[in-house]
Amino acid sequence: MKTFKVVSQLVRTRIVDLLSKNSRIDGRGLLEYREIKVEKGFISRAAGSAQVSIGSTKVLAGVKVELGEPFPDVPDKGVLTVNAELVPLASPAFEPGPPDENAVELARIVDRALRETETVDLKMLCIEPGKKVFVVFVDIYVLDYDGNFIDTSSLASILALLNTRIRRFRVEEGKLKYEDDYMPLPIRHIPVTVTLAKPDDGPFIVDPNLEEELSLGNRISISIDELGRICGIQKLEGMLSADEIFKAVSIAKDVAPKLIEVVKREGGLNV
Repeated sequence: MKTFKVVSQLVRTRIVDLLSKNSRIDGRGLLEYREIKVEKGFISRAAGSAQVSIGSTKVLAGVKVELGEPFPDVPDKGVLTVNAELVPLASPAFEPGPPDENAVELARIVDRALRETETVDLKMLCIEPGKKVFVVFVDIYVLDYDGNFIDTSSLASILALLNTRIRRFRVEEGKLKYEDDYMPLPIRHIPVTVTLAKPDDGPFIVDPNLEEELSLGNRISISIDELGRICGIQKLEGMLSADEIFKAVSIAKDVAPKLIEVVKREGGLNV
C-alpha cells in the first residue's frame, strides 16, 4: 500500500519512543480501538447501507442487488462483487480519477474476507443455474481519513450486507416470482479485519491512526470470522518475520471478537 504523505521526524520519534514504553500518542492502550460509531440505513435508495466511524475515519458502504448471469465455473451461485473509492474530499492525499492502487487493495481485502468465509450464501441467490442469479454489489466510500480505513471499511461492508433487504421471491417453472414482502440476505458468517502496525523494534498496536500509520514502517491486516478462522492476510508495508506474523495473528484473534460483538449488536443478530 502506498504511503500517502510524510509526518514530521519529531512526531515519528515521539510515537516510537512512546511505544517503547507501551504507550501511544493519543493515550490508548496498545490493543485498544478508537471509538466505533455505526449508522445503518444511511442511503434510503440502496438495498442496504451502513456508515461506520472509527475515531475520525469515516466509511460509507452501500449494497445494490440486481439480476445477472453467474460465473461459468459456479453456475448455481449468485455473484458478490466489491468496489472501493477513496473520495478526494476525505484527504488531500486522495486524488480524483479511476481507483488507485490503495482503493484496489482495499476492495480486494474486503472481497477476500467475504468470499473466503462465504459470508453470503450465494446458492440461495440462484434463480436458474447457468442463466440467472442475483448479483450483490458492495460499494465502499472512504469519506474521512485519519488512519485505518481498512478495518472501518470491513465493518461498514458486513453491516451494510446485514442491513440489506430484497424482495422475497420464489421460482416456479424456471420463472422468477416476487412476493409483496422483503427478506434479508442469507448471511452465514461475520468476517472482520484487524489492522496492526509496529516499528522495526517495538510492539504491535491495533487500529493505527494516521500519524501512527505514517510513522510505523510495518503494517499488516488480518481478516477473521466469528469462528476464529483466518480468512485473509495482507501485508501492507514493511518487512515482518515469520514469528512477527504469527504474533500478529495471535493478537488479531484476541481482538477480533470485540469487533464481531459490534457487528452482532448493530446488525441485530446472534450468529
